[in-house]
Amino acid sequence: MVQERLKELLAEAEKLMAKADNKDAVERLRVKYLGRKGELTKIFKSIPDLPDSQKPLVGKSANIAKNKLEKLIKEAFQQAEEKPQASPASFDPTIPGAPPPLGHIHPLTHTIEEVSDIFRTMGFTVAEGPEVEKDWYNFEALNIPPDHPSRDDFDTFYVSDHILLRSQTSTVQIRTMEKNEPPVRIIAPGRCFRPDTEDARHSAMFHQIEGLMVDENVSFGDLKAILHIFAREFFHEDVEVRFRPSFFPFTEPSAEVDCTCPVCSGDGCSTCSYSGWLEILGAGMVDPNVFDSVGFDKEKYTGFAFGMGIERLAMLKYRINDIRLFFNGDTRFLSQFSL
Repeated sequence: MVQERLKELLAEAEKLMAKADNKDAVERLRVKYLGRKGELTKIFKSIPDLPDSQKPLVGKSANIAKNKLEKLIKEAFQQAEEKPQASPASFDPTIPGAPPPLGHIHPLTHTIEEVSDIFRTMGFTVAEGPEVEKDWYNFEALNIPPDHPSRDDFDTFYVSDHILLRSQTSTVQIRTMEKNEPPVRIIAPGRCFRPDTEDARHSAMFHQIEGLMVDENVSFGDLKAILHIFAREFFHEDVEVRFRPSFFPFTEPSAEVDCTCPVCSGDGCSTCSYSGWLEILGAGMVDPNVFDSVGFDKEKYTGFAFGMGIERLAMLKYRINDIRLFFNGDTRFLSQFSL
């Protein structure tokens, strides 16, 4: 019975292969007979269920059939390659071609470039660093103690005991100060990673821009002036900036920085929870312990640092309510930003 079926398959395949006039048709026949669920494959899978006396004969016949089919398919592919393809009768060469769709810059990339350009006009240069980082640069040199919650596995992606995916671009500040004497004036844009549960406001991968300025007689007033200029340039509004006391291990004193809501101009709306203010970044004066880590003279130099989330800035500026829209590849969303 199986032997007869093999003969039928070969005869059927020969007829169909002779009619196949292109590679797609040949490929469909190959799948039909030799694919994972093909007709010949089914016969091979049935051999273990046959009586022992029939297994050798059927196995031999099935292998012979397989070799013949493979030869037929190979010849059919060669004939399809040699056969000239007819042009569609409806083709009109005088009709102008349809231009391919053009891509454009991603809104997060545009935001990074816009923020960087603003700080460049104030004398800051762009610095970069590795995304896979040492514990020293991500925590210890930044005055973050061993028992700090951010060093737990719940808040940081560890590669090994002392190697991790950076959770902030503050690491670039340390690397820059190790290699350069003051004055230092940099911004550090880049990707960061934290094991956050993804929702409308959080992502395990996100972008930051951190800033650092170190020199003699740098004051908190300098920090406030620079951030006020940045807020007005970025939001293109006559925004006001306020500082609220806060705490960061690597700055002292520290502050959360708010600006008047660019949506309602400070009148109060759902975006700012009717407070008129929106938090945009954290900042403060560099802690003297950080200067000790990099060998700067803390009696001679002072400095300030700040950090902001790129996704948050873009969401505020473009009225976006879900951070996941930046990363899911939906071109309907991205095509709205012809920036």
